[in-house]
Amino acid sequence: MATIRIATRKSPLALWQSEHAADLLRAAHPGLAVELVPMTTRGDEVLDRSLAAIGGKGLFLKELELAMLRGDADCAVHSLKDVPMELEGPFALSAILARADHADAFVSNRHDNLDALPEGARVGTSSLRRQAQLRARRPDLQLLDLRGNVNTRLAKLDAGDYDAIVLACAGLQRLGFGTRIRARLDAPDWLPAPAQGAIAIECRDDDAKTRALCAVLDDAPTRTCVEAERAMNRALHGSCHVPVAALARLDGAQLLLQGLVGCADDGRAVRAQHAGDATRAEAIGATVARALLDAGAGAFLPPRE
Repeated sequence: MATIRIATRKSPLALWQSEHAADLLRAAHPGLAVELVPMTTRGDEVLDRSLAAIGGKGLFLKELELAMLRGDADCAVHSLKDVPMELEGPFALSAILARADHADAFVSNRHDNLDALPEGARVGTSSLRRQAQLRARRPDLQLLDLRGNVNTRLAKLDAGDYDAIVLACAGLQRLGFGTRIRARLDAPDWLPAPAQGAIAIECRDDDAKTRALCAVLDDAPTRTCVEAERAMNRALHGSCHVPVAALARLDGAQLLLQGLVGCADDGRAVRAQHAGDATRAEAIGATVARALLDAGAGAFLPPRE
C-alpha cells in the first residue's frame, strides 16, 4: 500500500490543516496511507519578536522543506498566506485547497466591533497589514505585539492583556472558535493578506508521484484568485515587512482584484483595483501592483536591493 508523509508544524491550527489535507487525500485515493510528520520551526520557537524582525514568514517553511529534501517527508501543508511569493529550491505548490473564510476577525470579550472600542484601547496584532488598517480606522488605539498560536493569543486576550485582538476568521473557525468572532473585518473597507484562508500542499518539483496524488485536490477557482493576489504581492516585492493586502473575487468569467499598500506607523494607504478575464489572473495582479505604485505605494515599500 502506498504511503505519503506530510511534514507539518506542531501548532493546533497547522495540525488541523494537515489532518484536513490527509483526510482529503485518503478520500481521493482509497487505500493510500497518509502519515503526519510534526516538526517545530524557528517561526514557532521565537515568540518574543515580530516575524518581520526574525526573518519573515518563510521561517515557517524552512524546516519542512529540509525534511522533504532529506527524504523524511513527501510533502508539506501550509497556510498559503505564509508561503513566500517565490519558492526556493526544487519545490512546487501541487495543490491549493478550496478557500475558507478570507476575512479578518475582530475578537473581544467586551466590545462588539472596532468602532465600539473606547479611546486608547489596547489591540493586539503583530501583522503590519492589520496595524496599518487599524491606524487608518482608529488612530487613537494602542497597537501591541501579539505572537503565538491561536490558542495562545486567545488566552492572552482572556487574561486581560488586550481589549481586543485581530485574527484570521479561517483559523478560528477551523479550531472550533468561530463563536469568538465578534465582527468580520471585510472588503471593501478592510482587506486580508494575499491568499488568506487558503491551504497549500508543497512538494518537491521532481517528485512526480506525490505531485500527482496531491494535484487532484487542487481547487481551480481558489487557485485563480490567489494567483492574482500573489502576483500583485510579488510585483510589489511584498513580505511580512510590508503592509500589503489583497482580495480577488470571481464573478463568472471575470475576476476583480482589490489591493492596498499601507503604512503601519500612521495609517496612510493607497488602494487600487482592476477587473478582467479570469484566465489572466497574474496579469491582473501585475496591473493592480502598477496602479498602486503609480498612486504612491513606493513611499511605504522598502528600497529595492
